[in-house]
Amino acid sequence: MSAKKTQKSGFRRILRCTMFIFIIWLTISLALVVPLRWIDPVTSAFMLLDDSGREPPLYEWADWQDIGIAPALAVVAAEDQRFADHFGFDFKSMQDAVRDSERGERLRGASTITQQLAKNLYLWSGRSYVRKGLEAWFTVLLEACLPKKRILEIYLNVVELGPGVYGIPVASRLYFGRDPSRIGDGQAALLAAVLPNPHTLQADRPSDYVRERQRWIVGQMQRLRREQWILNLD
Repeated sequence: MSAKKTQKSGFRRILRCTMFIFIIWLTISLALVVPLRWIDPVTSAFMLLDDSGREPPLYEWADWQDIGIAPALAVVAAEDQRFADHFGFDFKSMQDAVRDSERGERLRGASTITQQLAKNLYLWSGRSYVRKGLEAWFTVLLEACLPKKRILEIYLNVVELGPGVYGIPVASRLYFGRDPSRIGDGQAALLAAVLPNPHTLQADRPSDYVRERQRWIVGQMQRLRREQWILNLD
């Protein structure tokens, strides 16, 4: 066999092996994502890796209608106001964050709700190109396989809102003694205000910063409510 034929044969083997690995990886990834259209997650990667000392972490699922509109509005207002319009990535927010950083302001995150959900469900905290790449991969799959309303419903249930406290339902009962559907804009905004750093910011003992952020979120909620898009979210 000539060297040229040997080289082509080796290339084909590498290509077949690469395709086989990709198909296996895609199959595993879809098996992790697609069932979430109908099955509520029993845990998340963040819960499994939780080191808060709370054993077990607090988590209790509630369906969309049992969470209520106020918590959903608060989280969207705080974290991702273009949630209904993008396909998992808010490039305008990314550009704004880079521009602000170039002006000397502190670099802020521009992760969408879907990106945060991908990280919470499947990955780990921290910064690395590997984690960001996996986050982007699962973000695309979540957006492709799940309706927007389902993505938001899962996020509201699994997002960390305090050390070892996961989801709006548990946090609402723990901090306010109420089911999530019975809290108002102020309390919902207070929960959303701690999302940037739930291990430092506290909804039950809010700092001046948290109170200021709460007031801003309430104002944004009122604007989003007038637009009424969340009521028709698919």
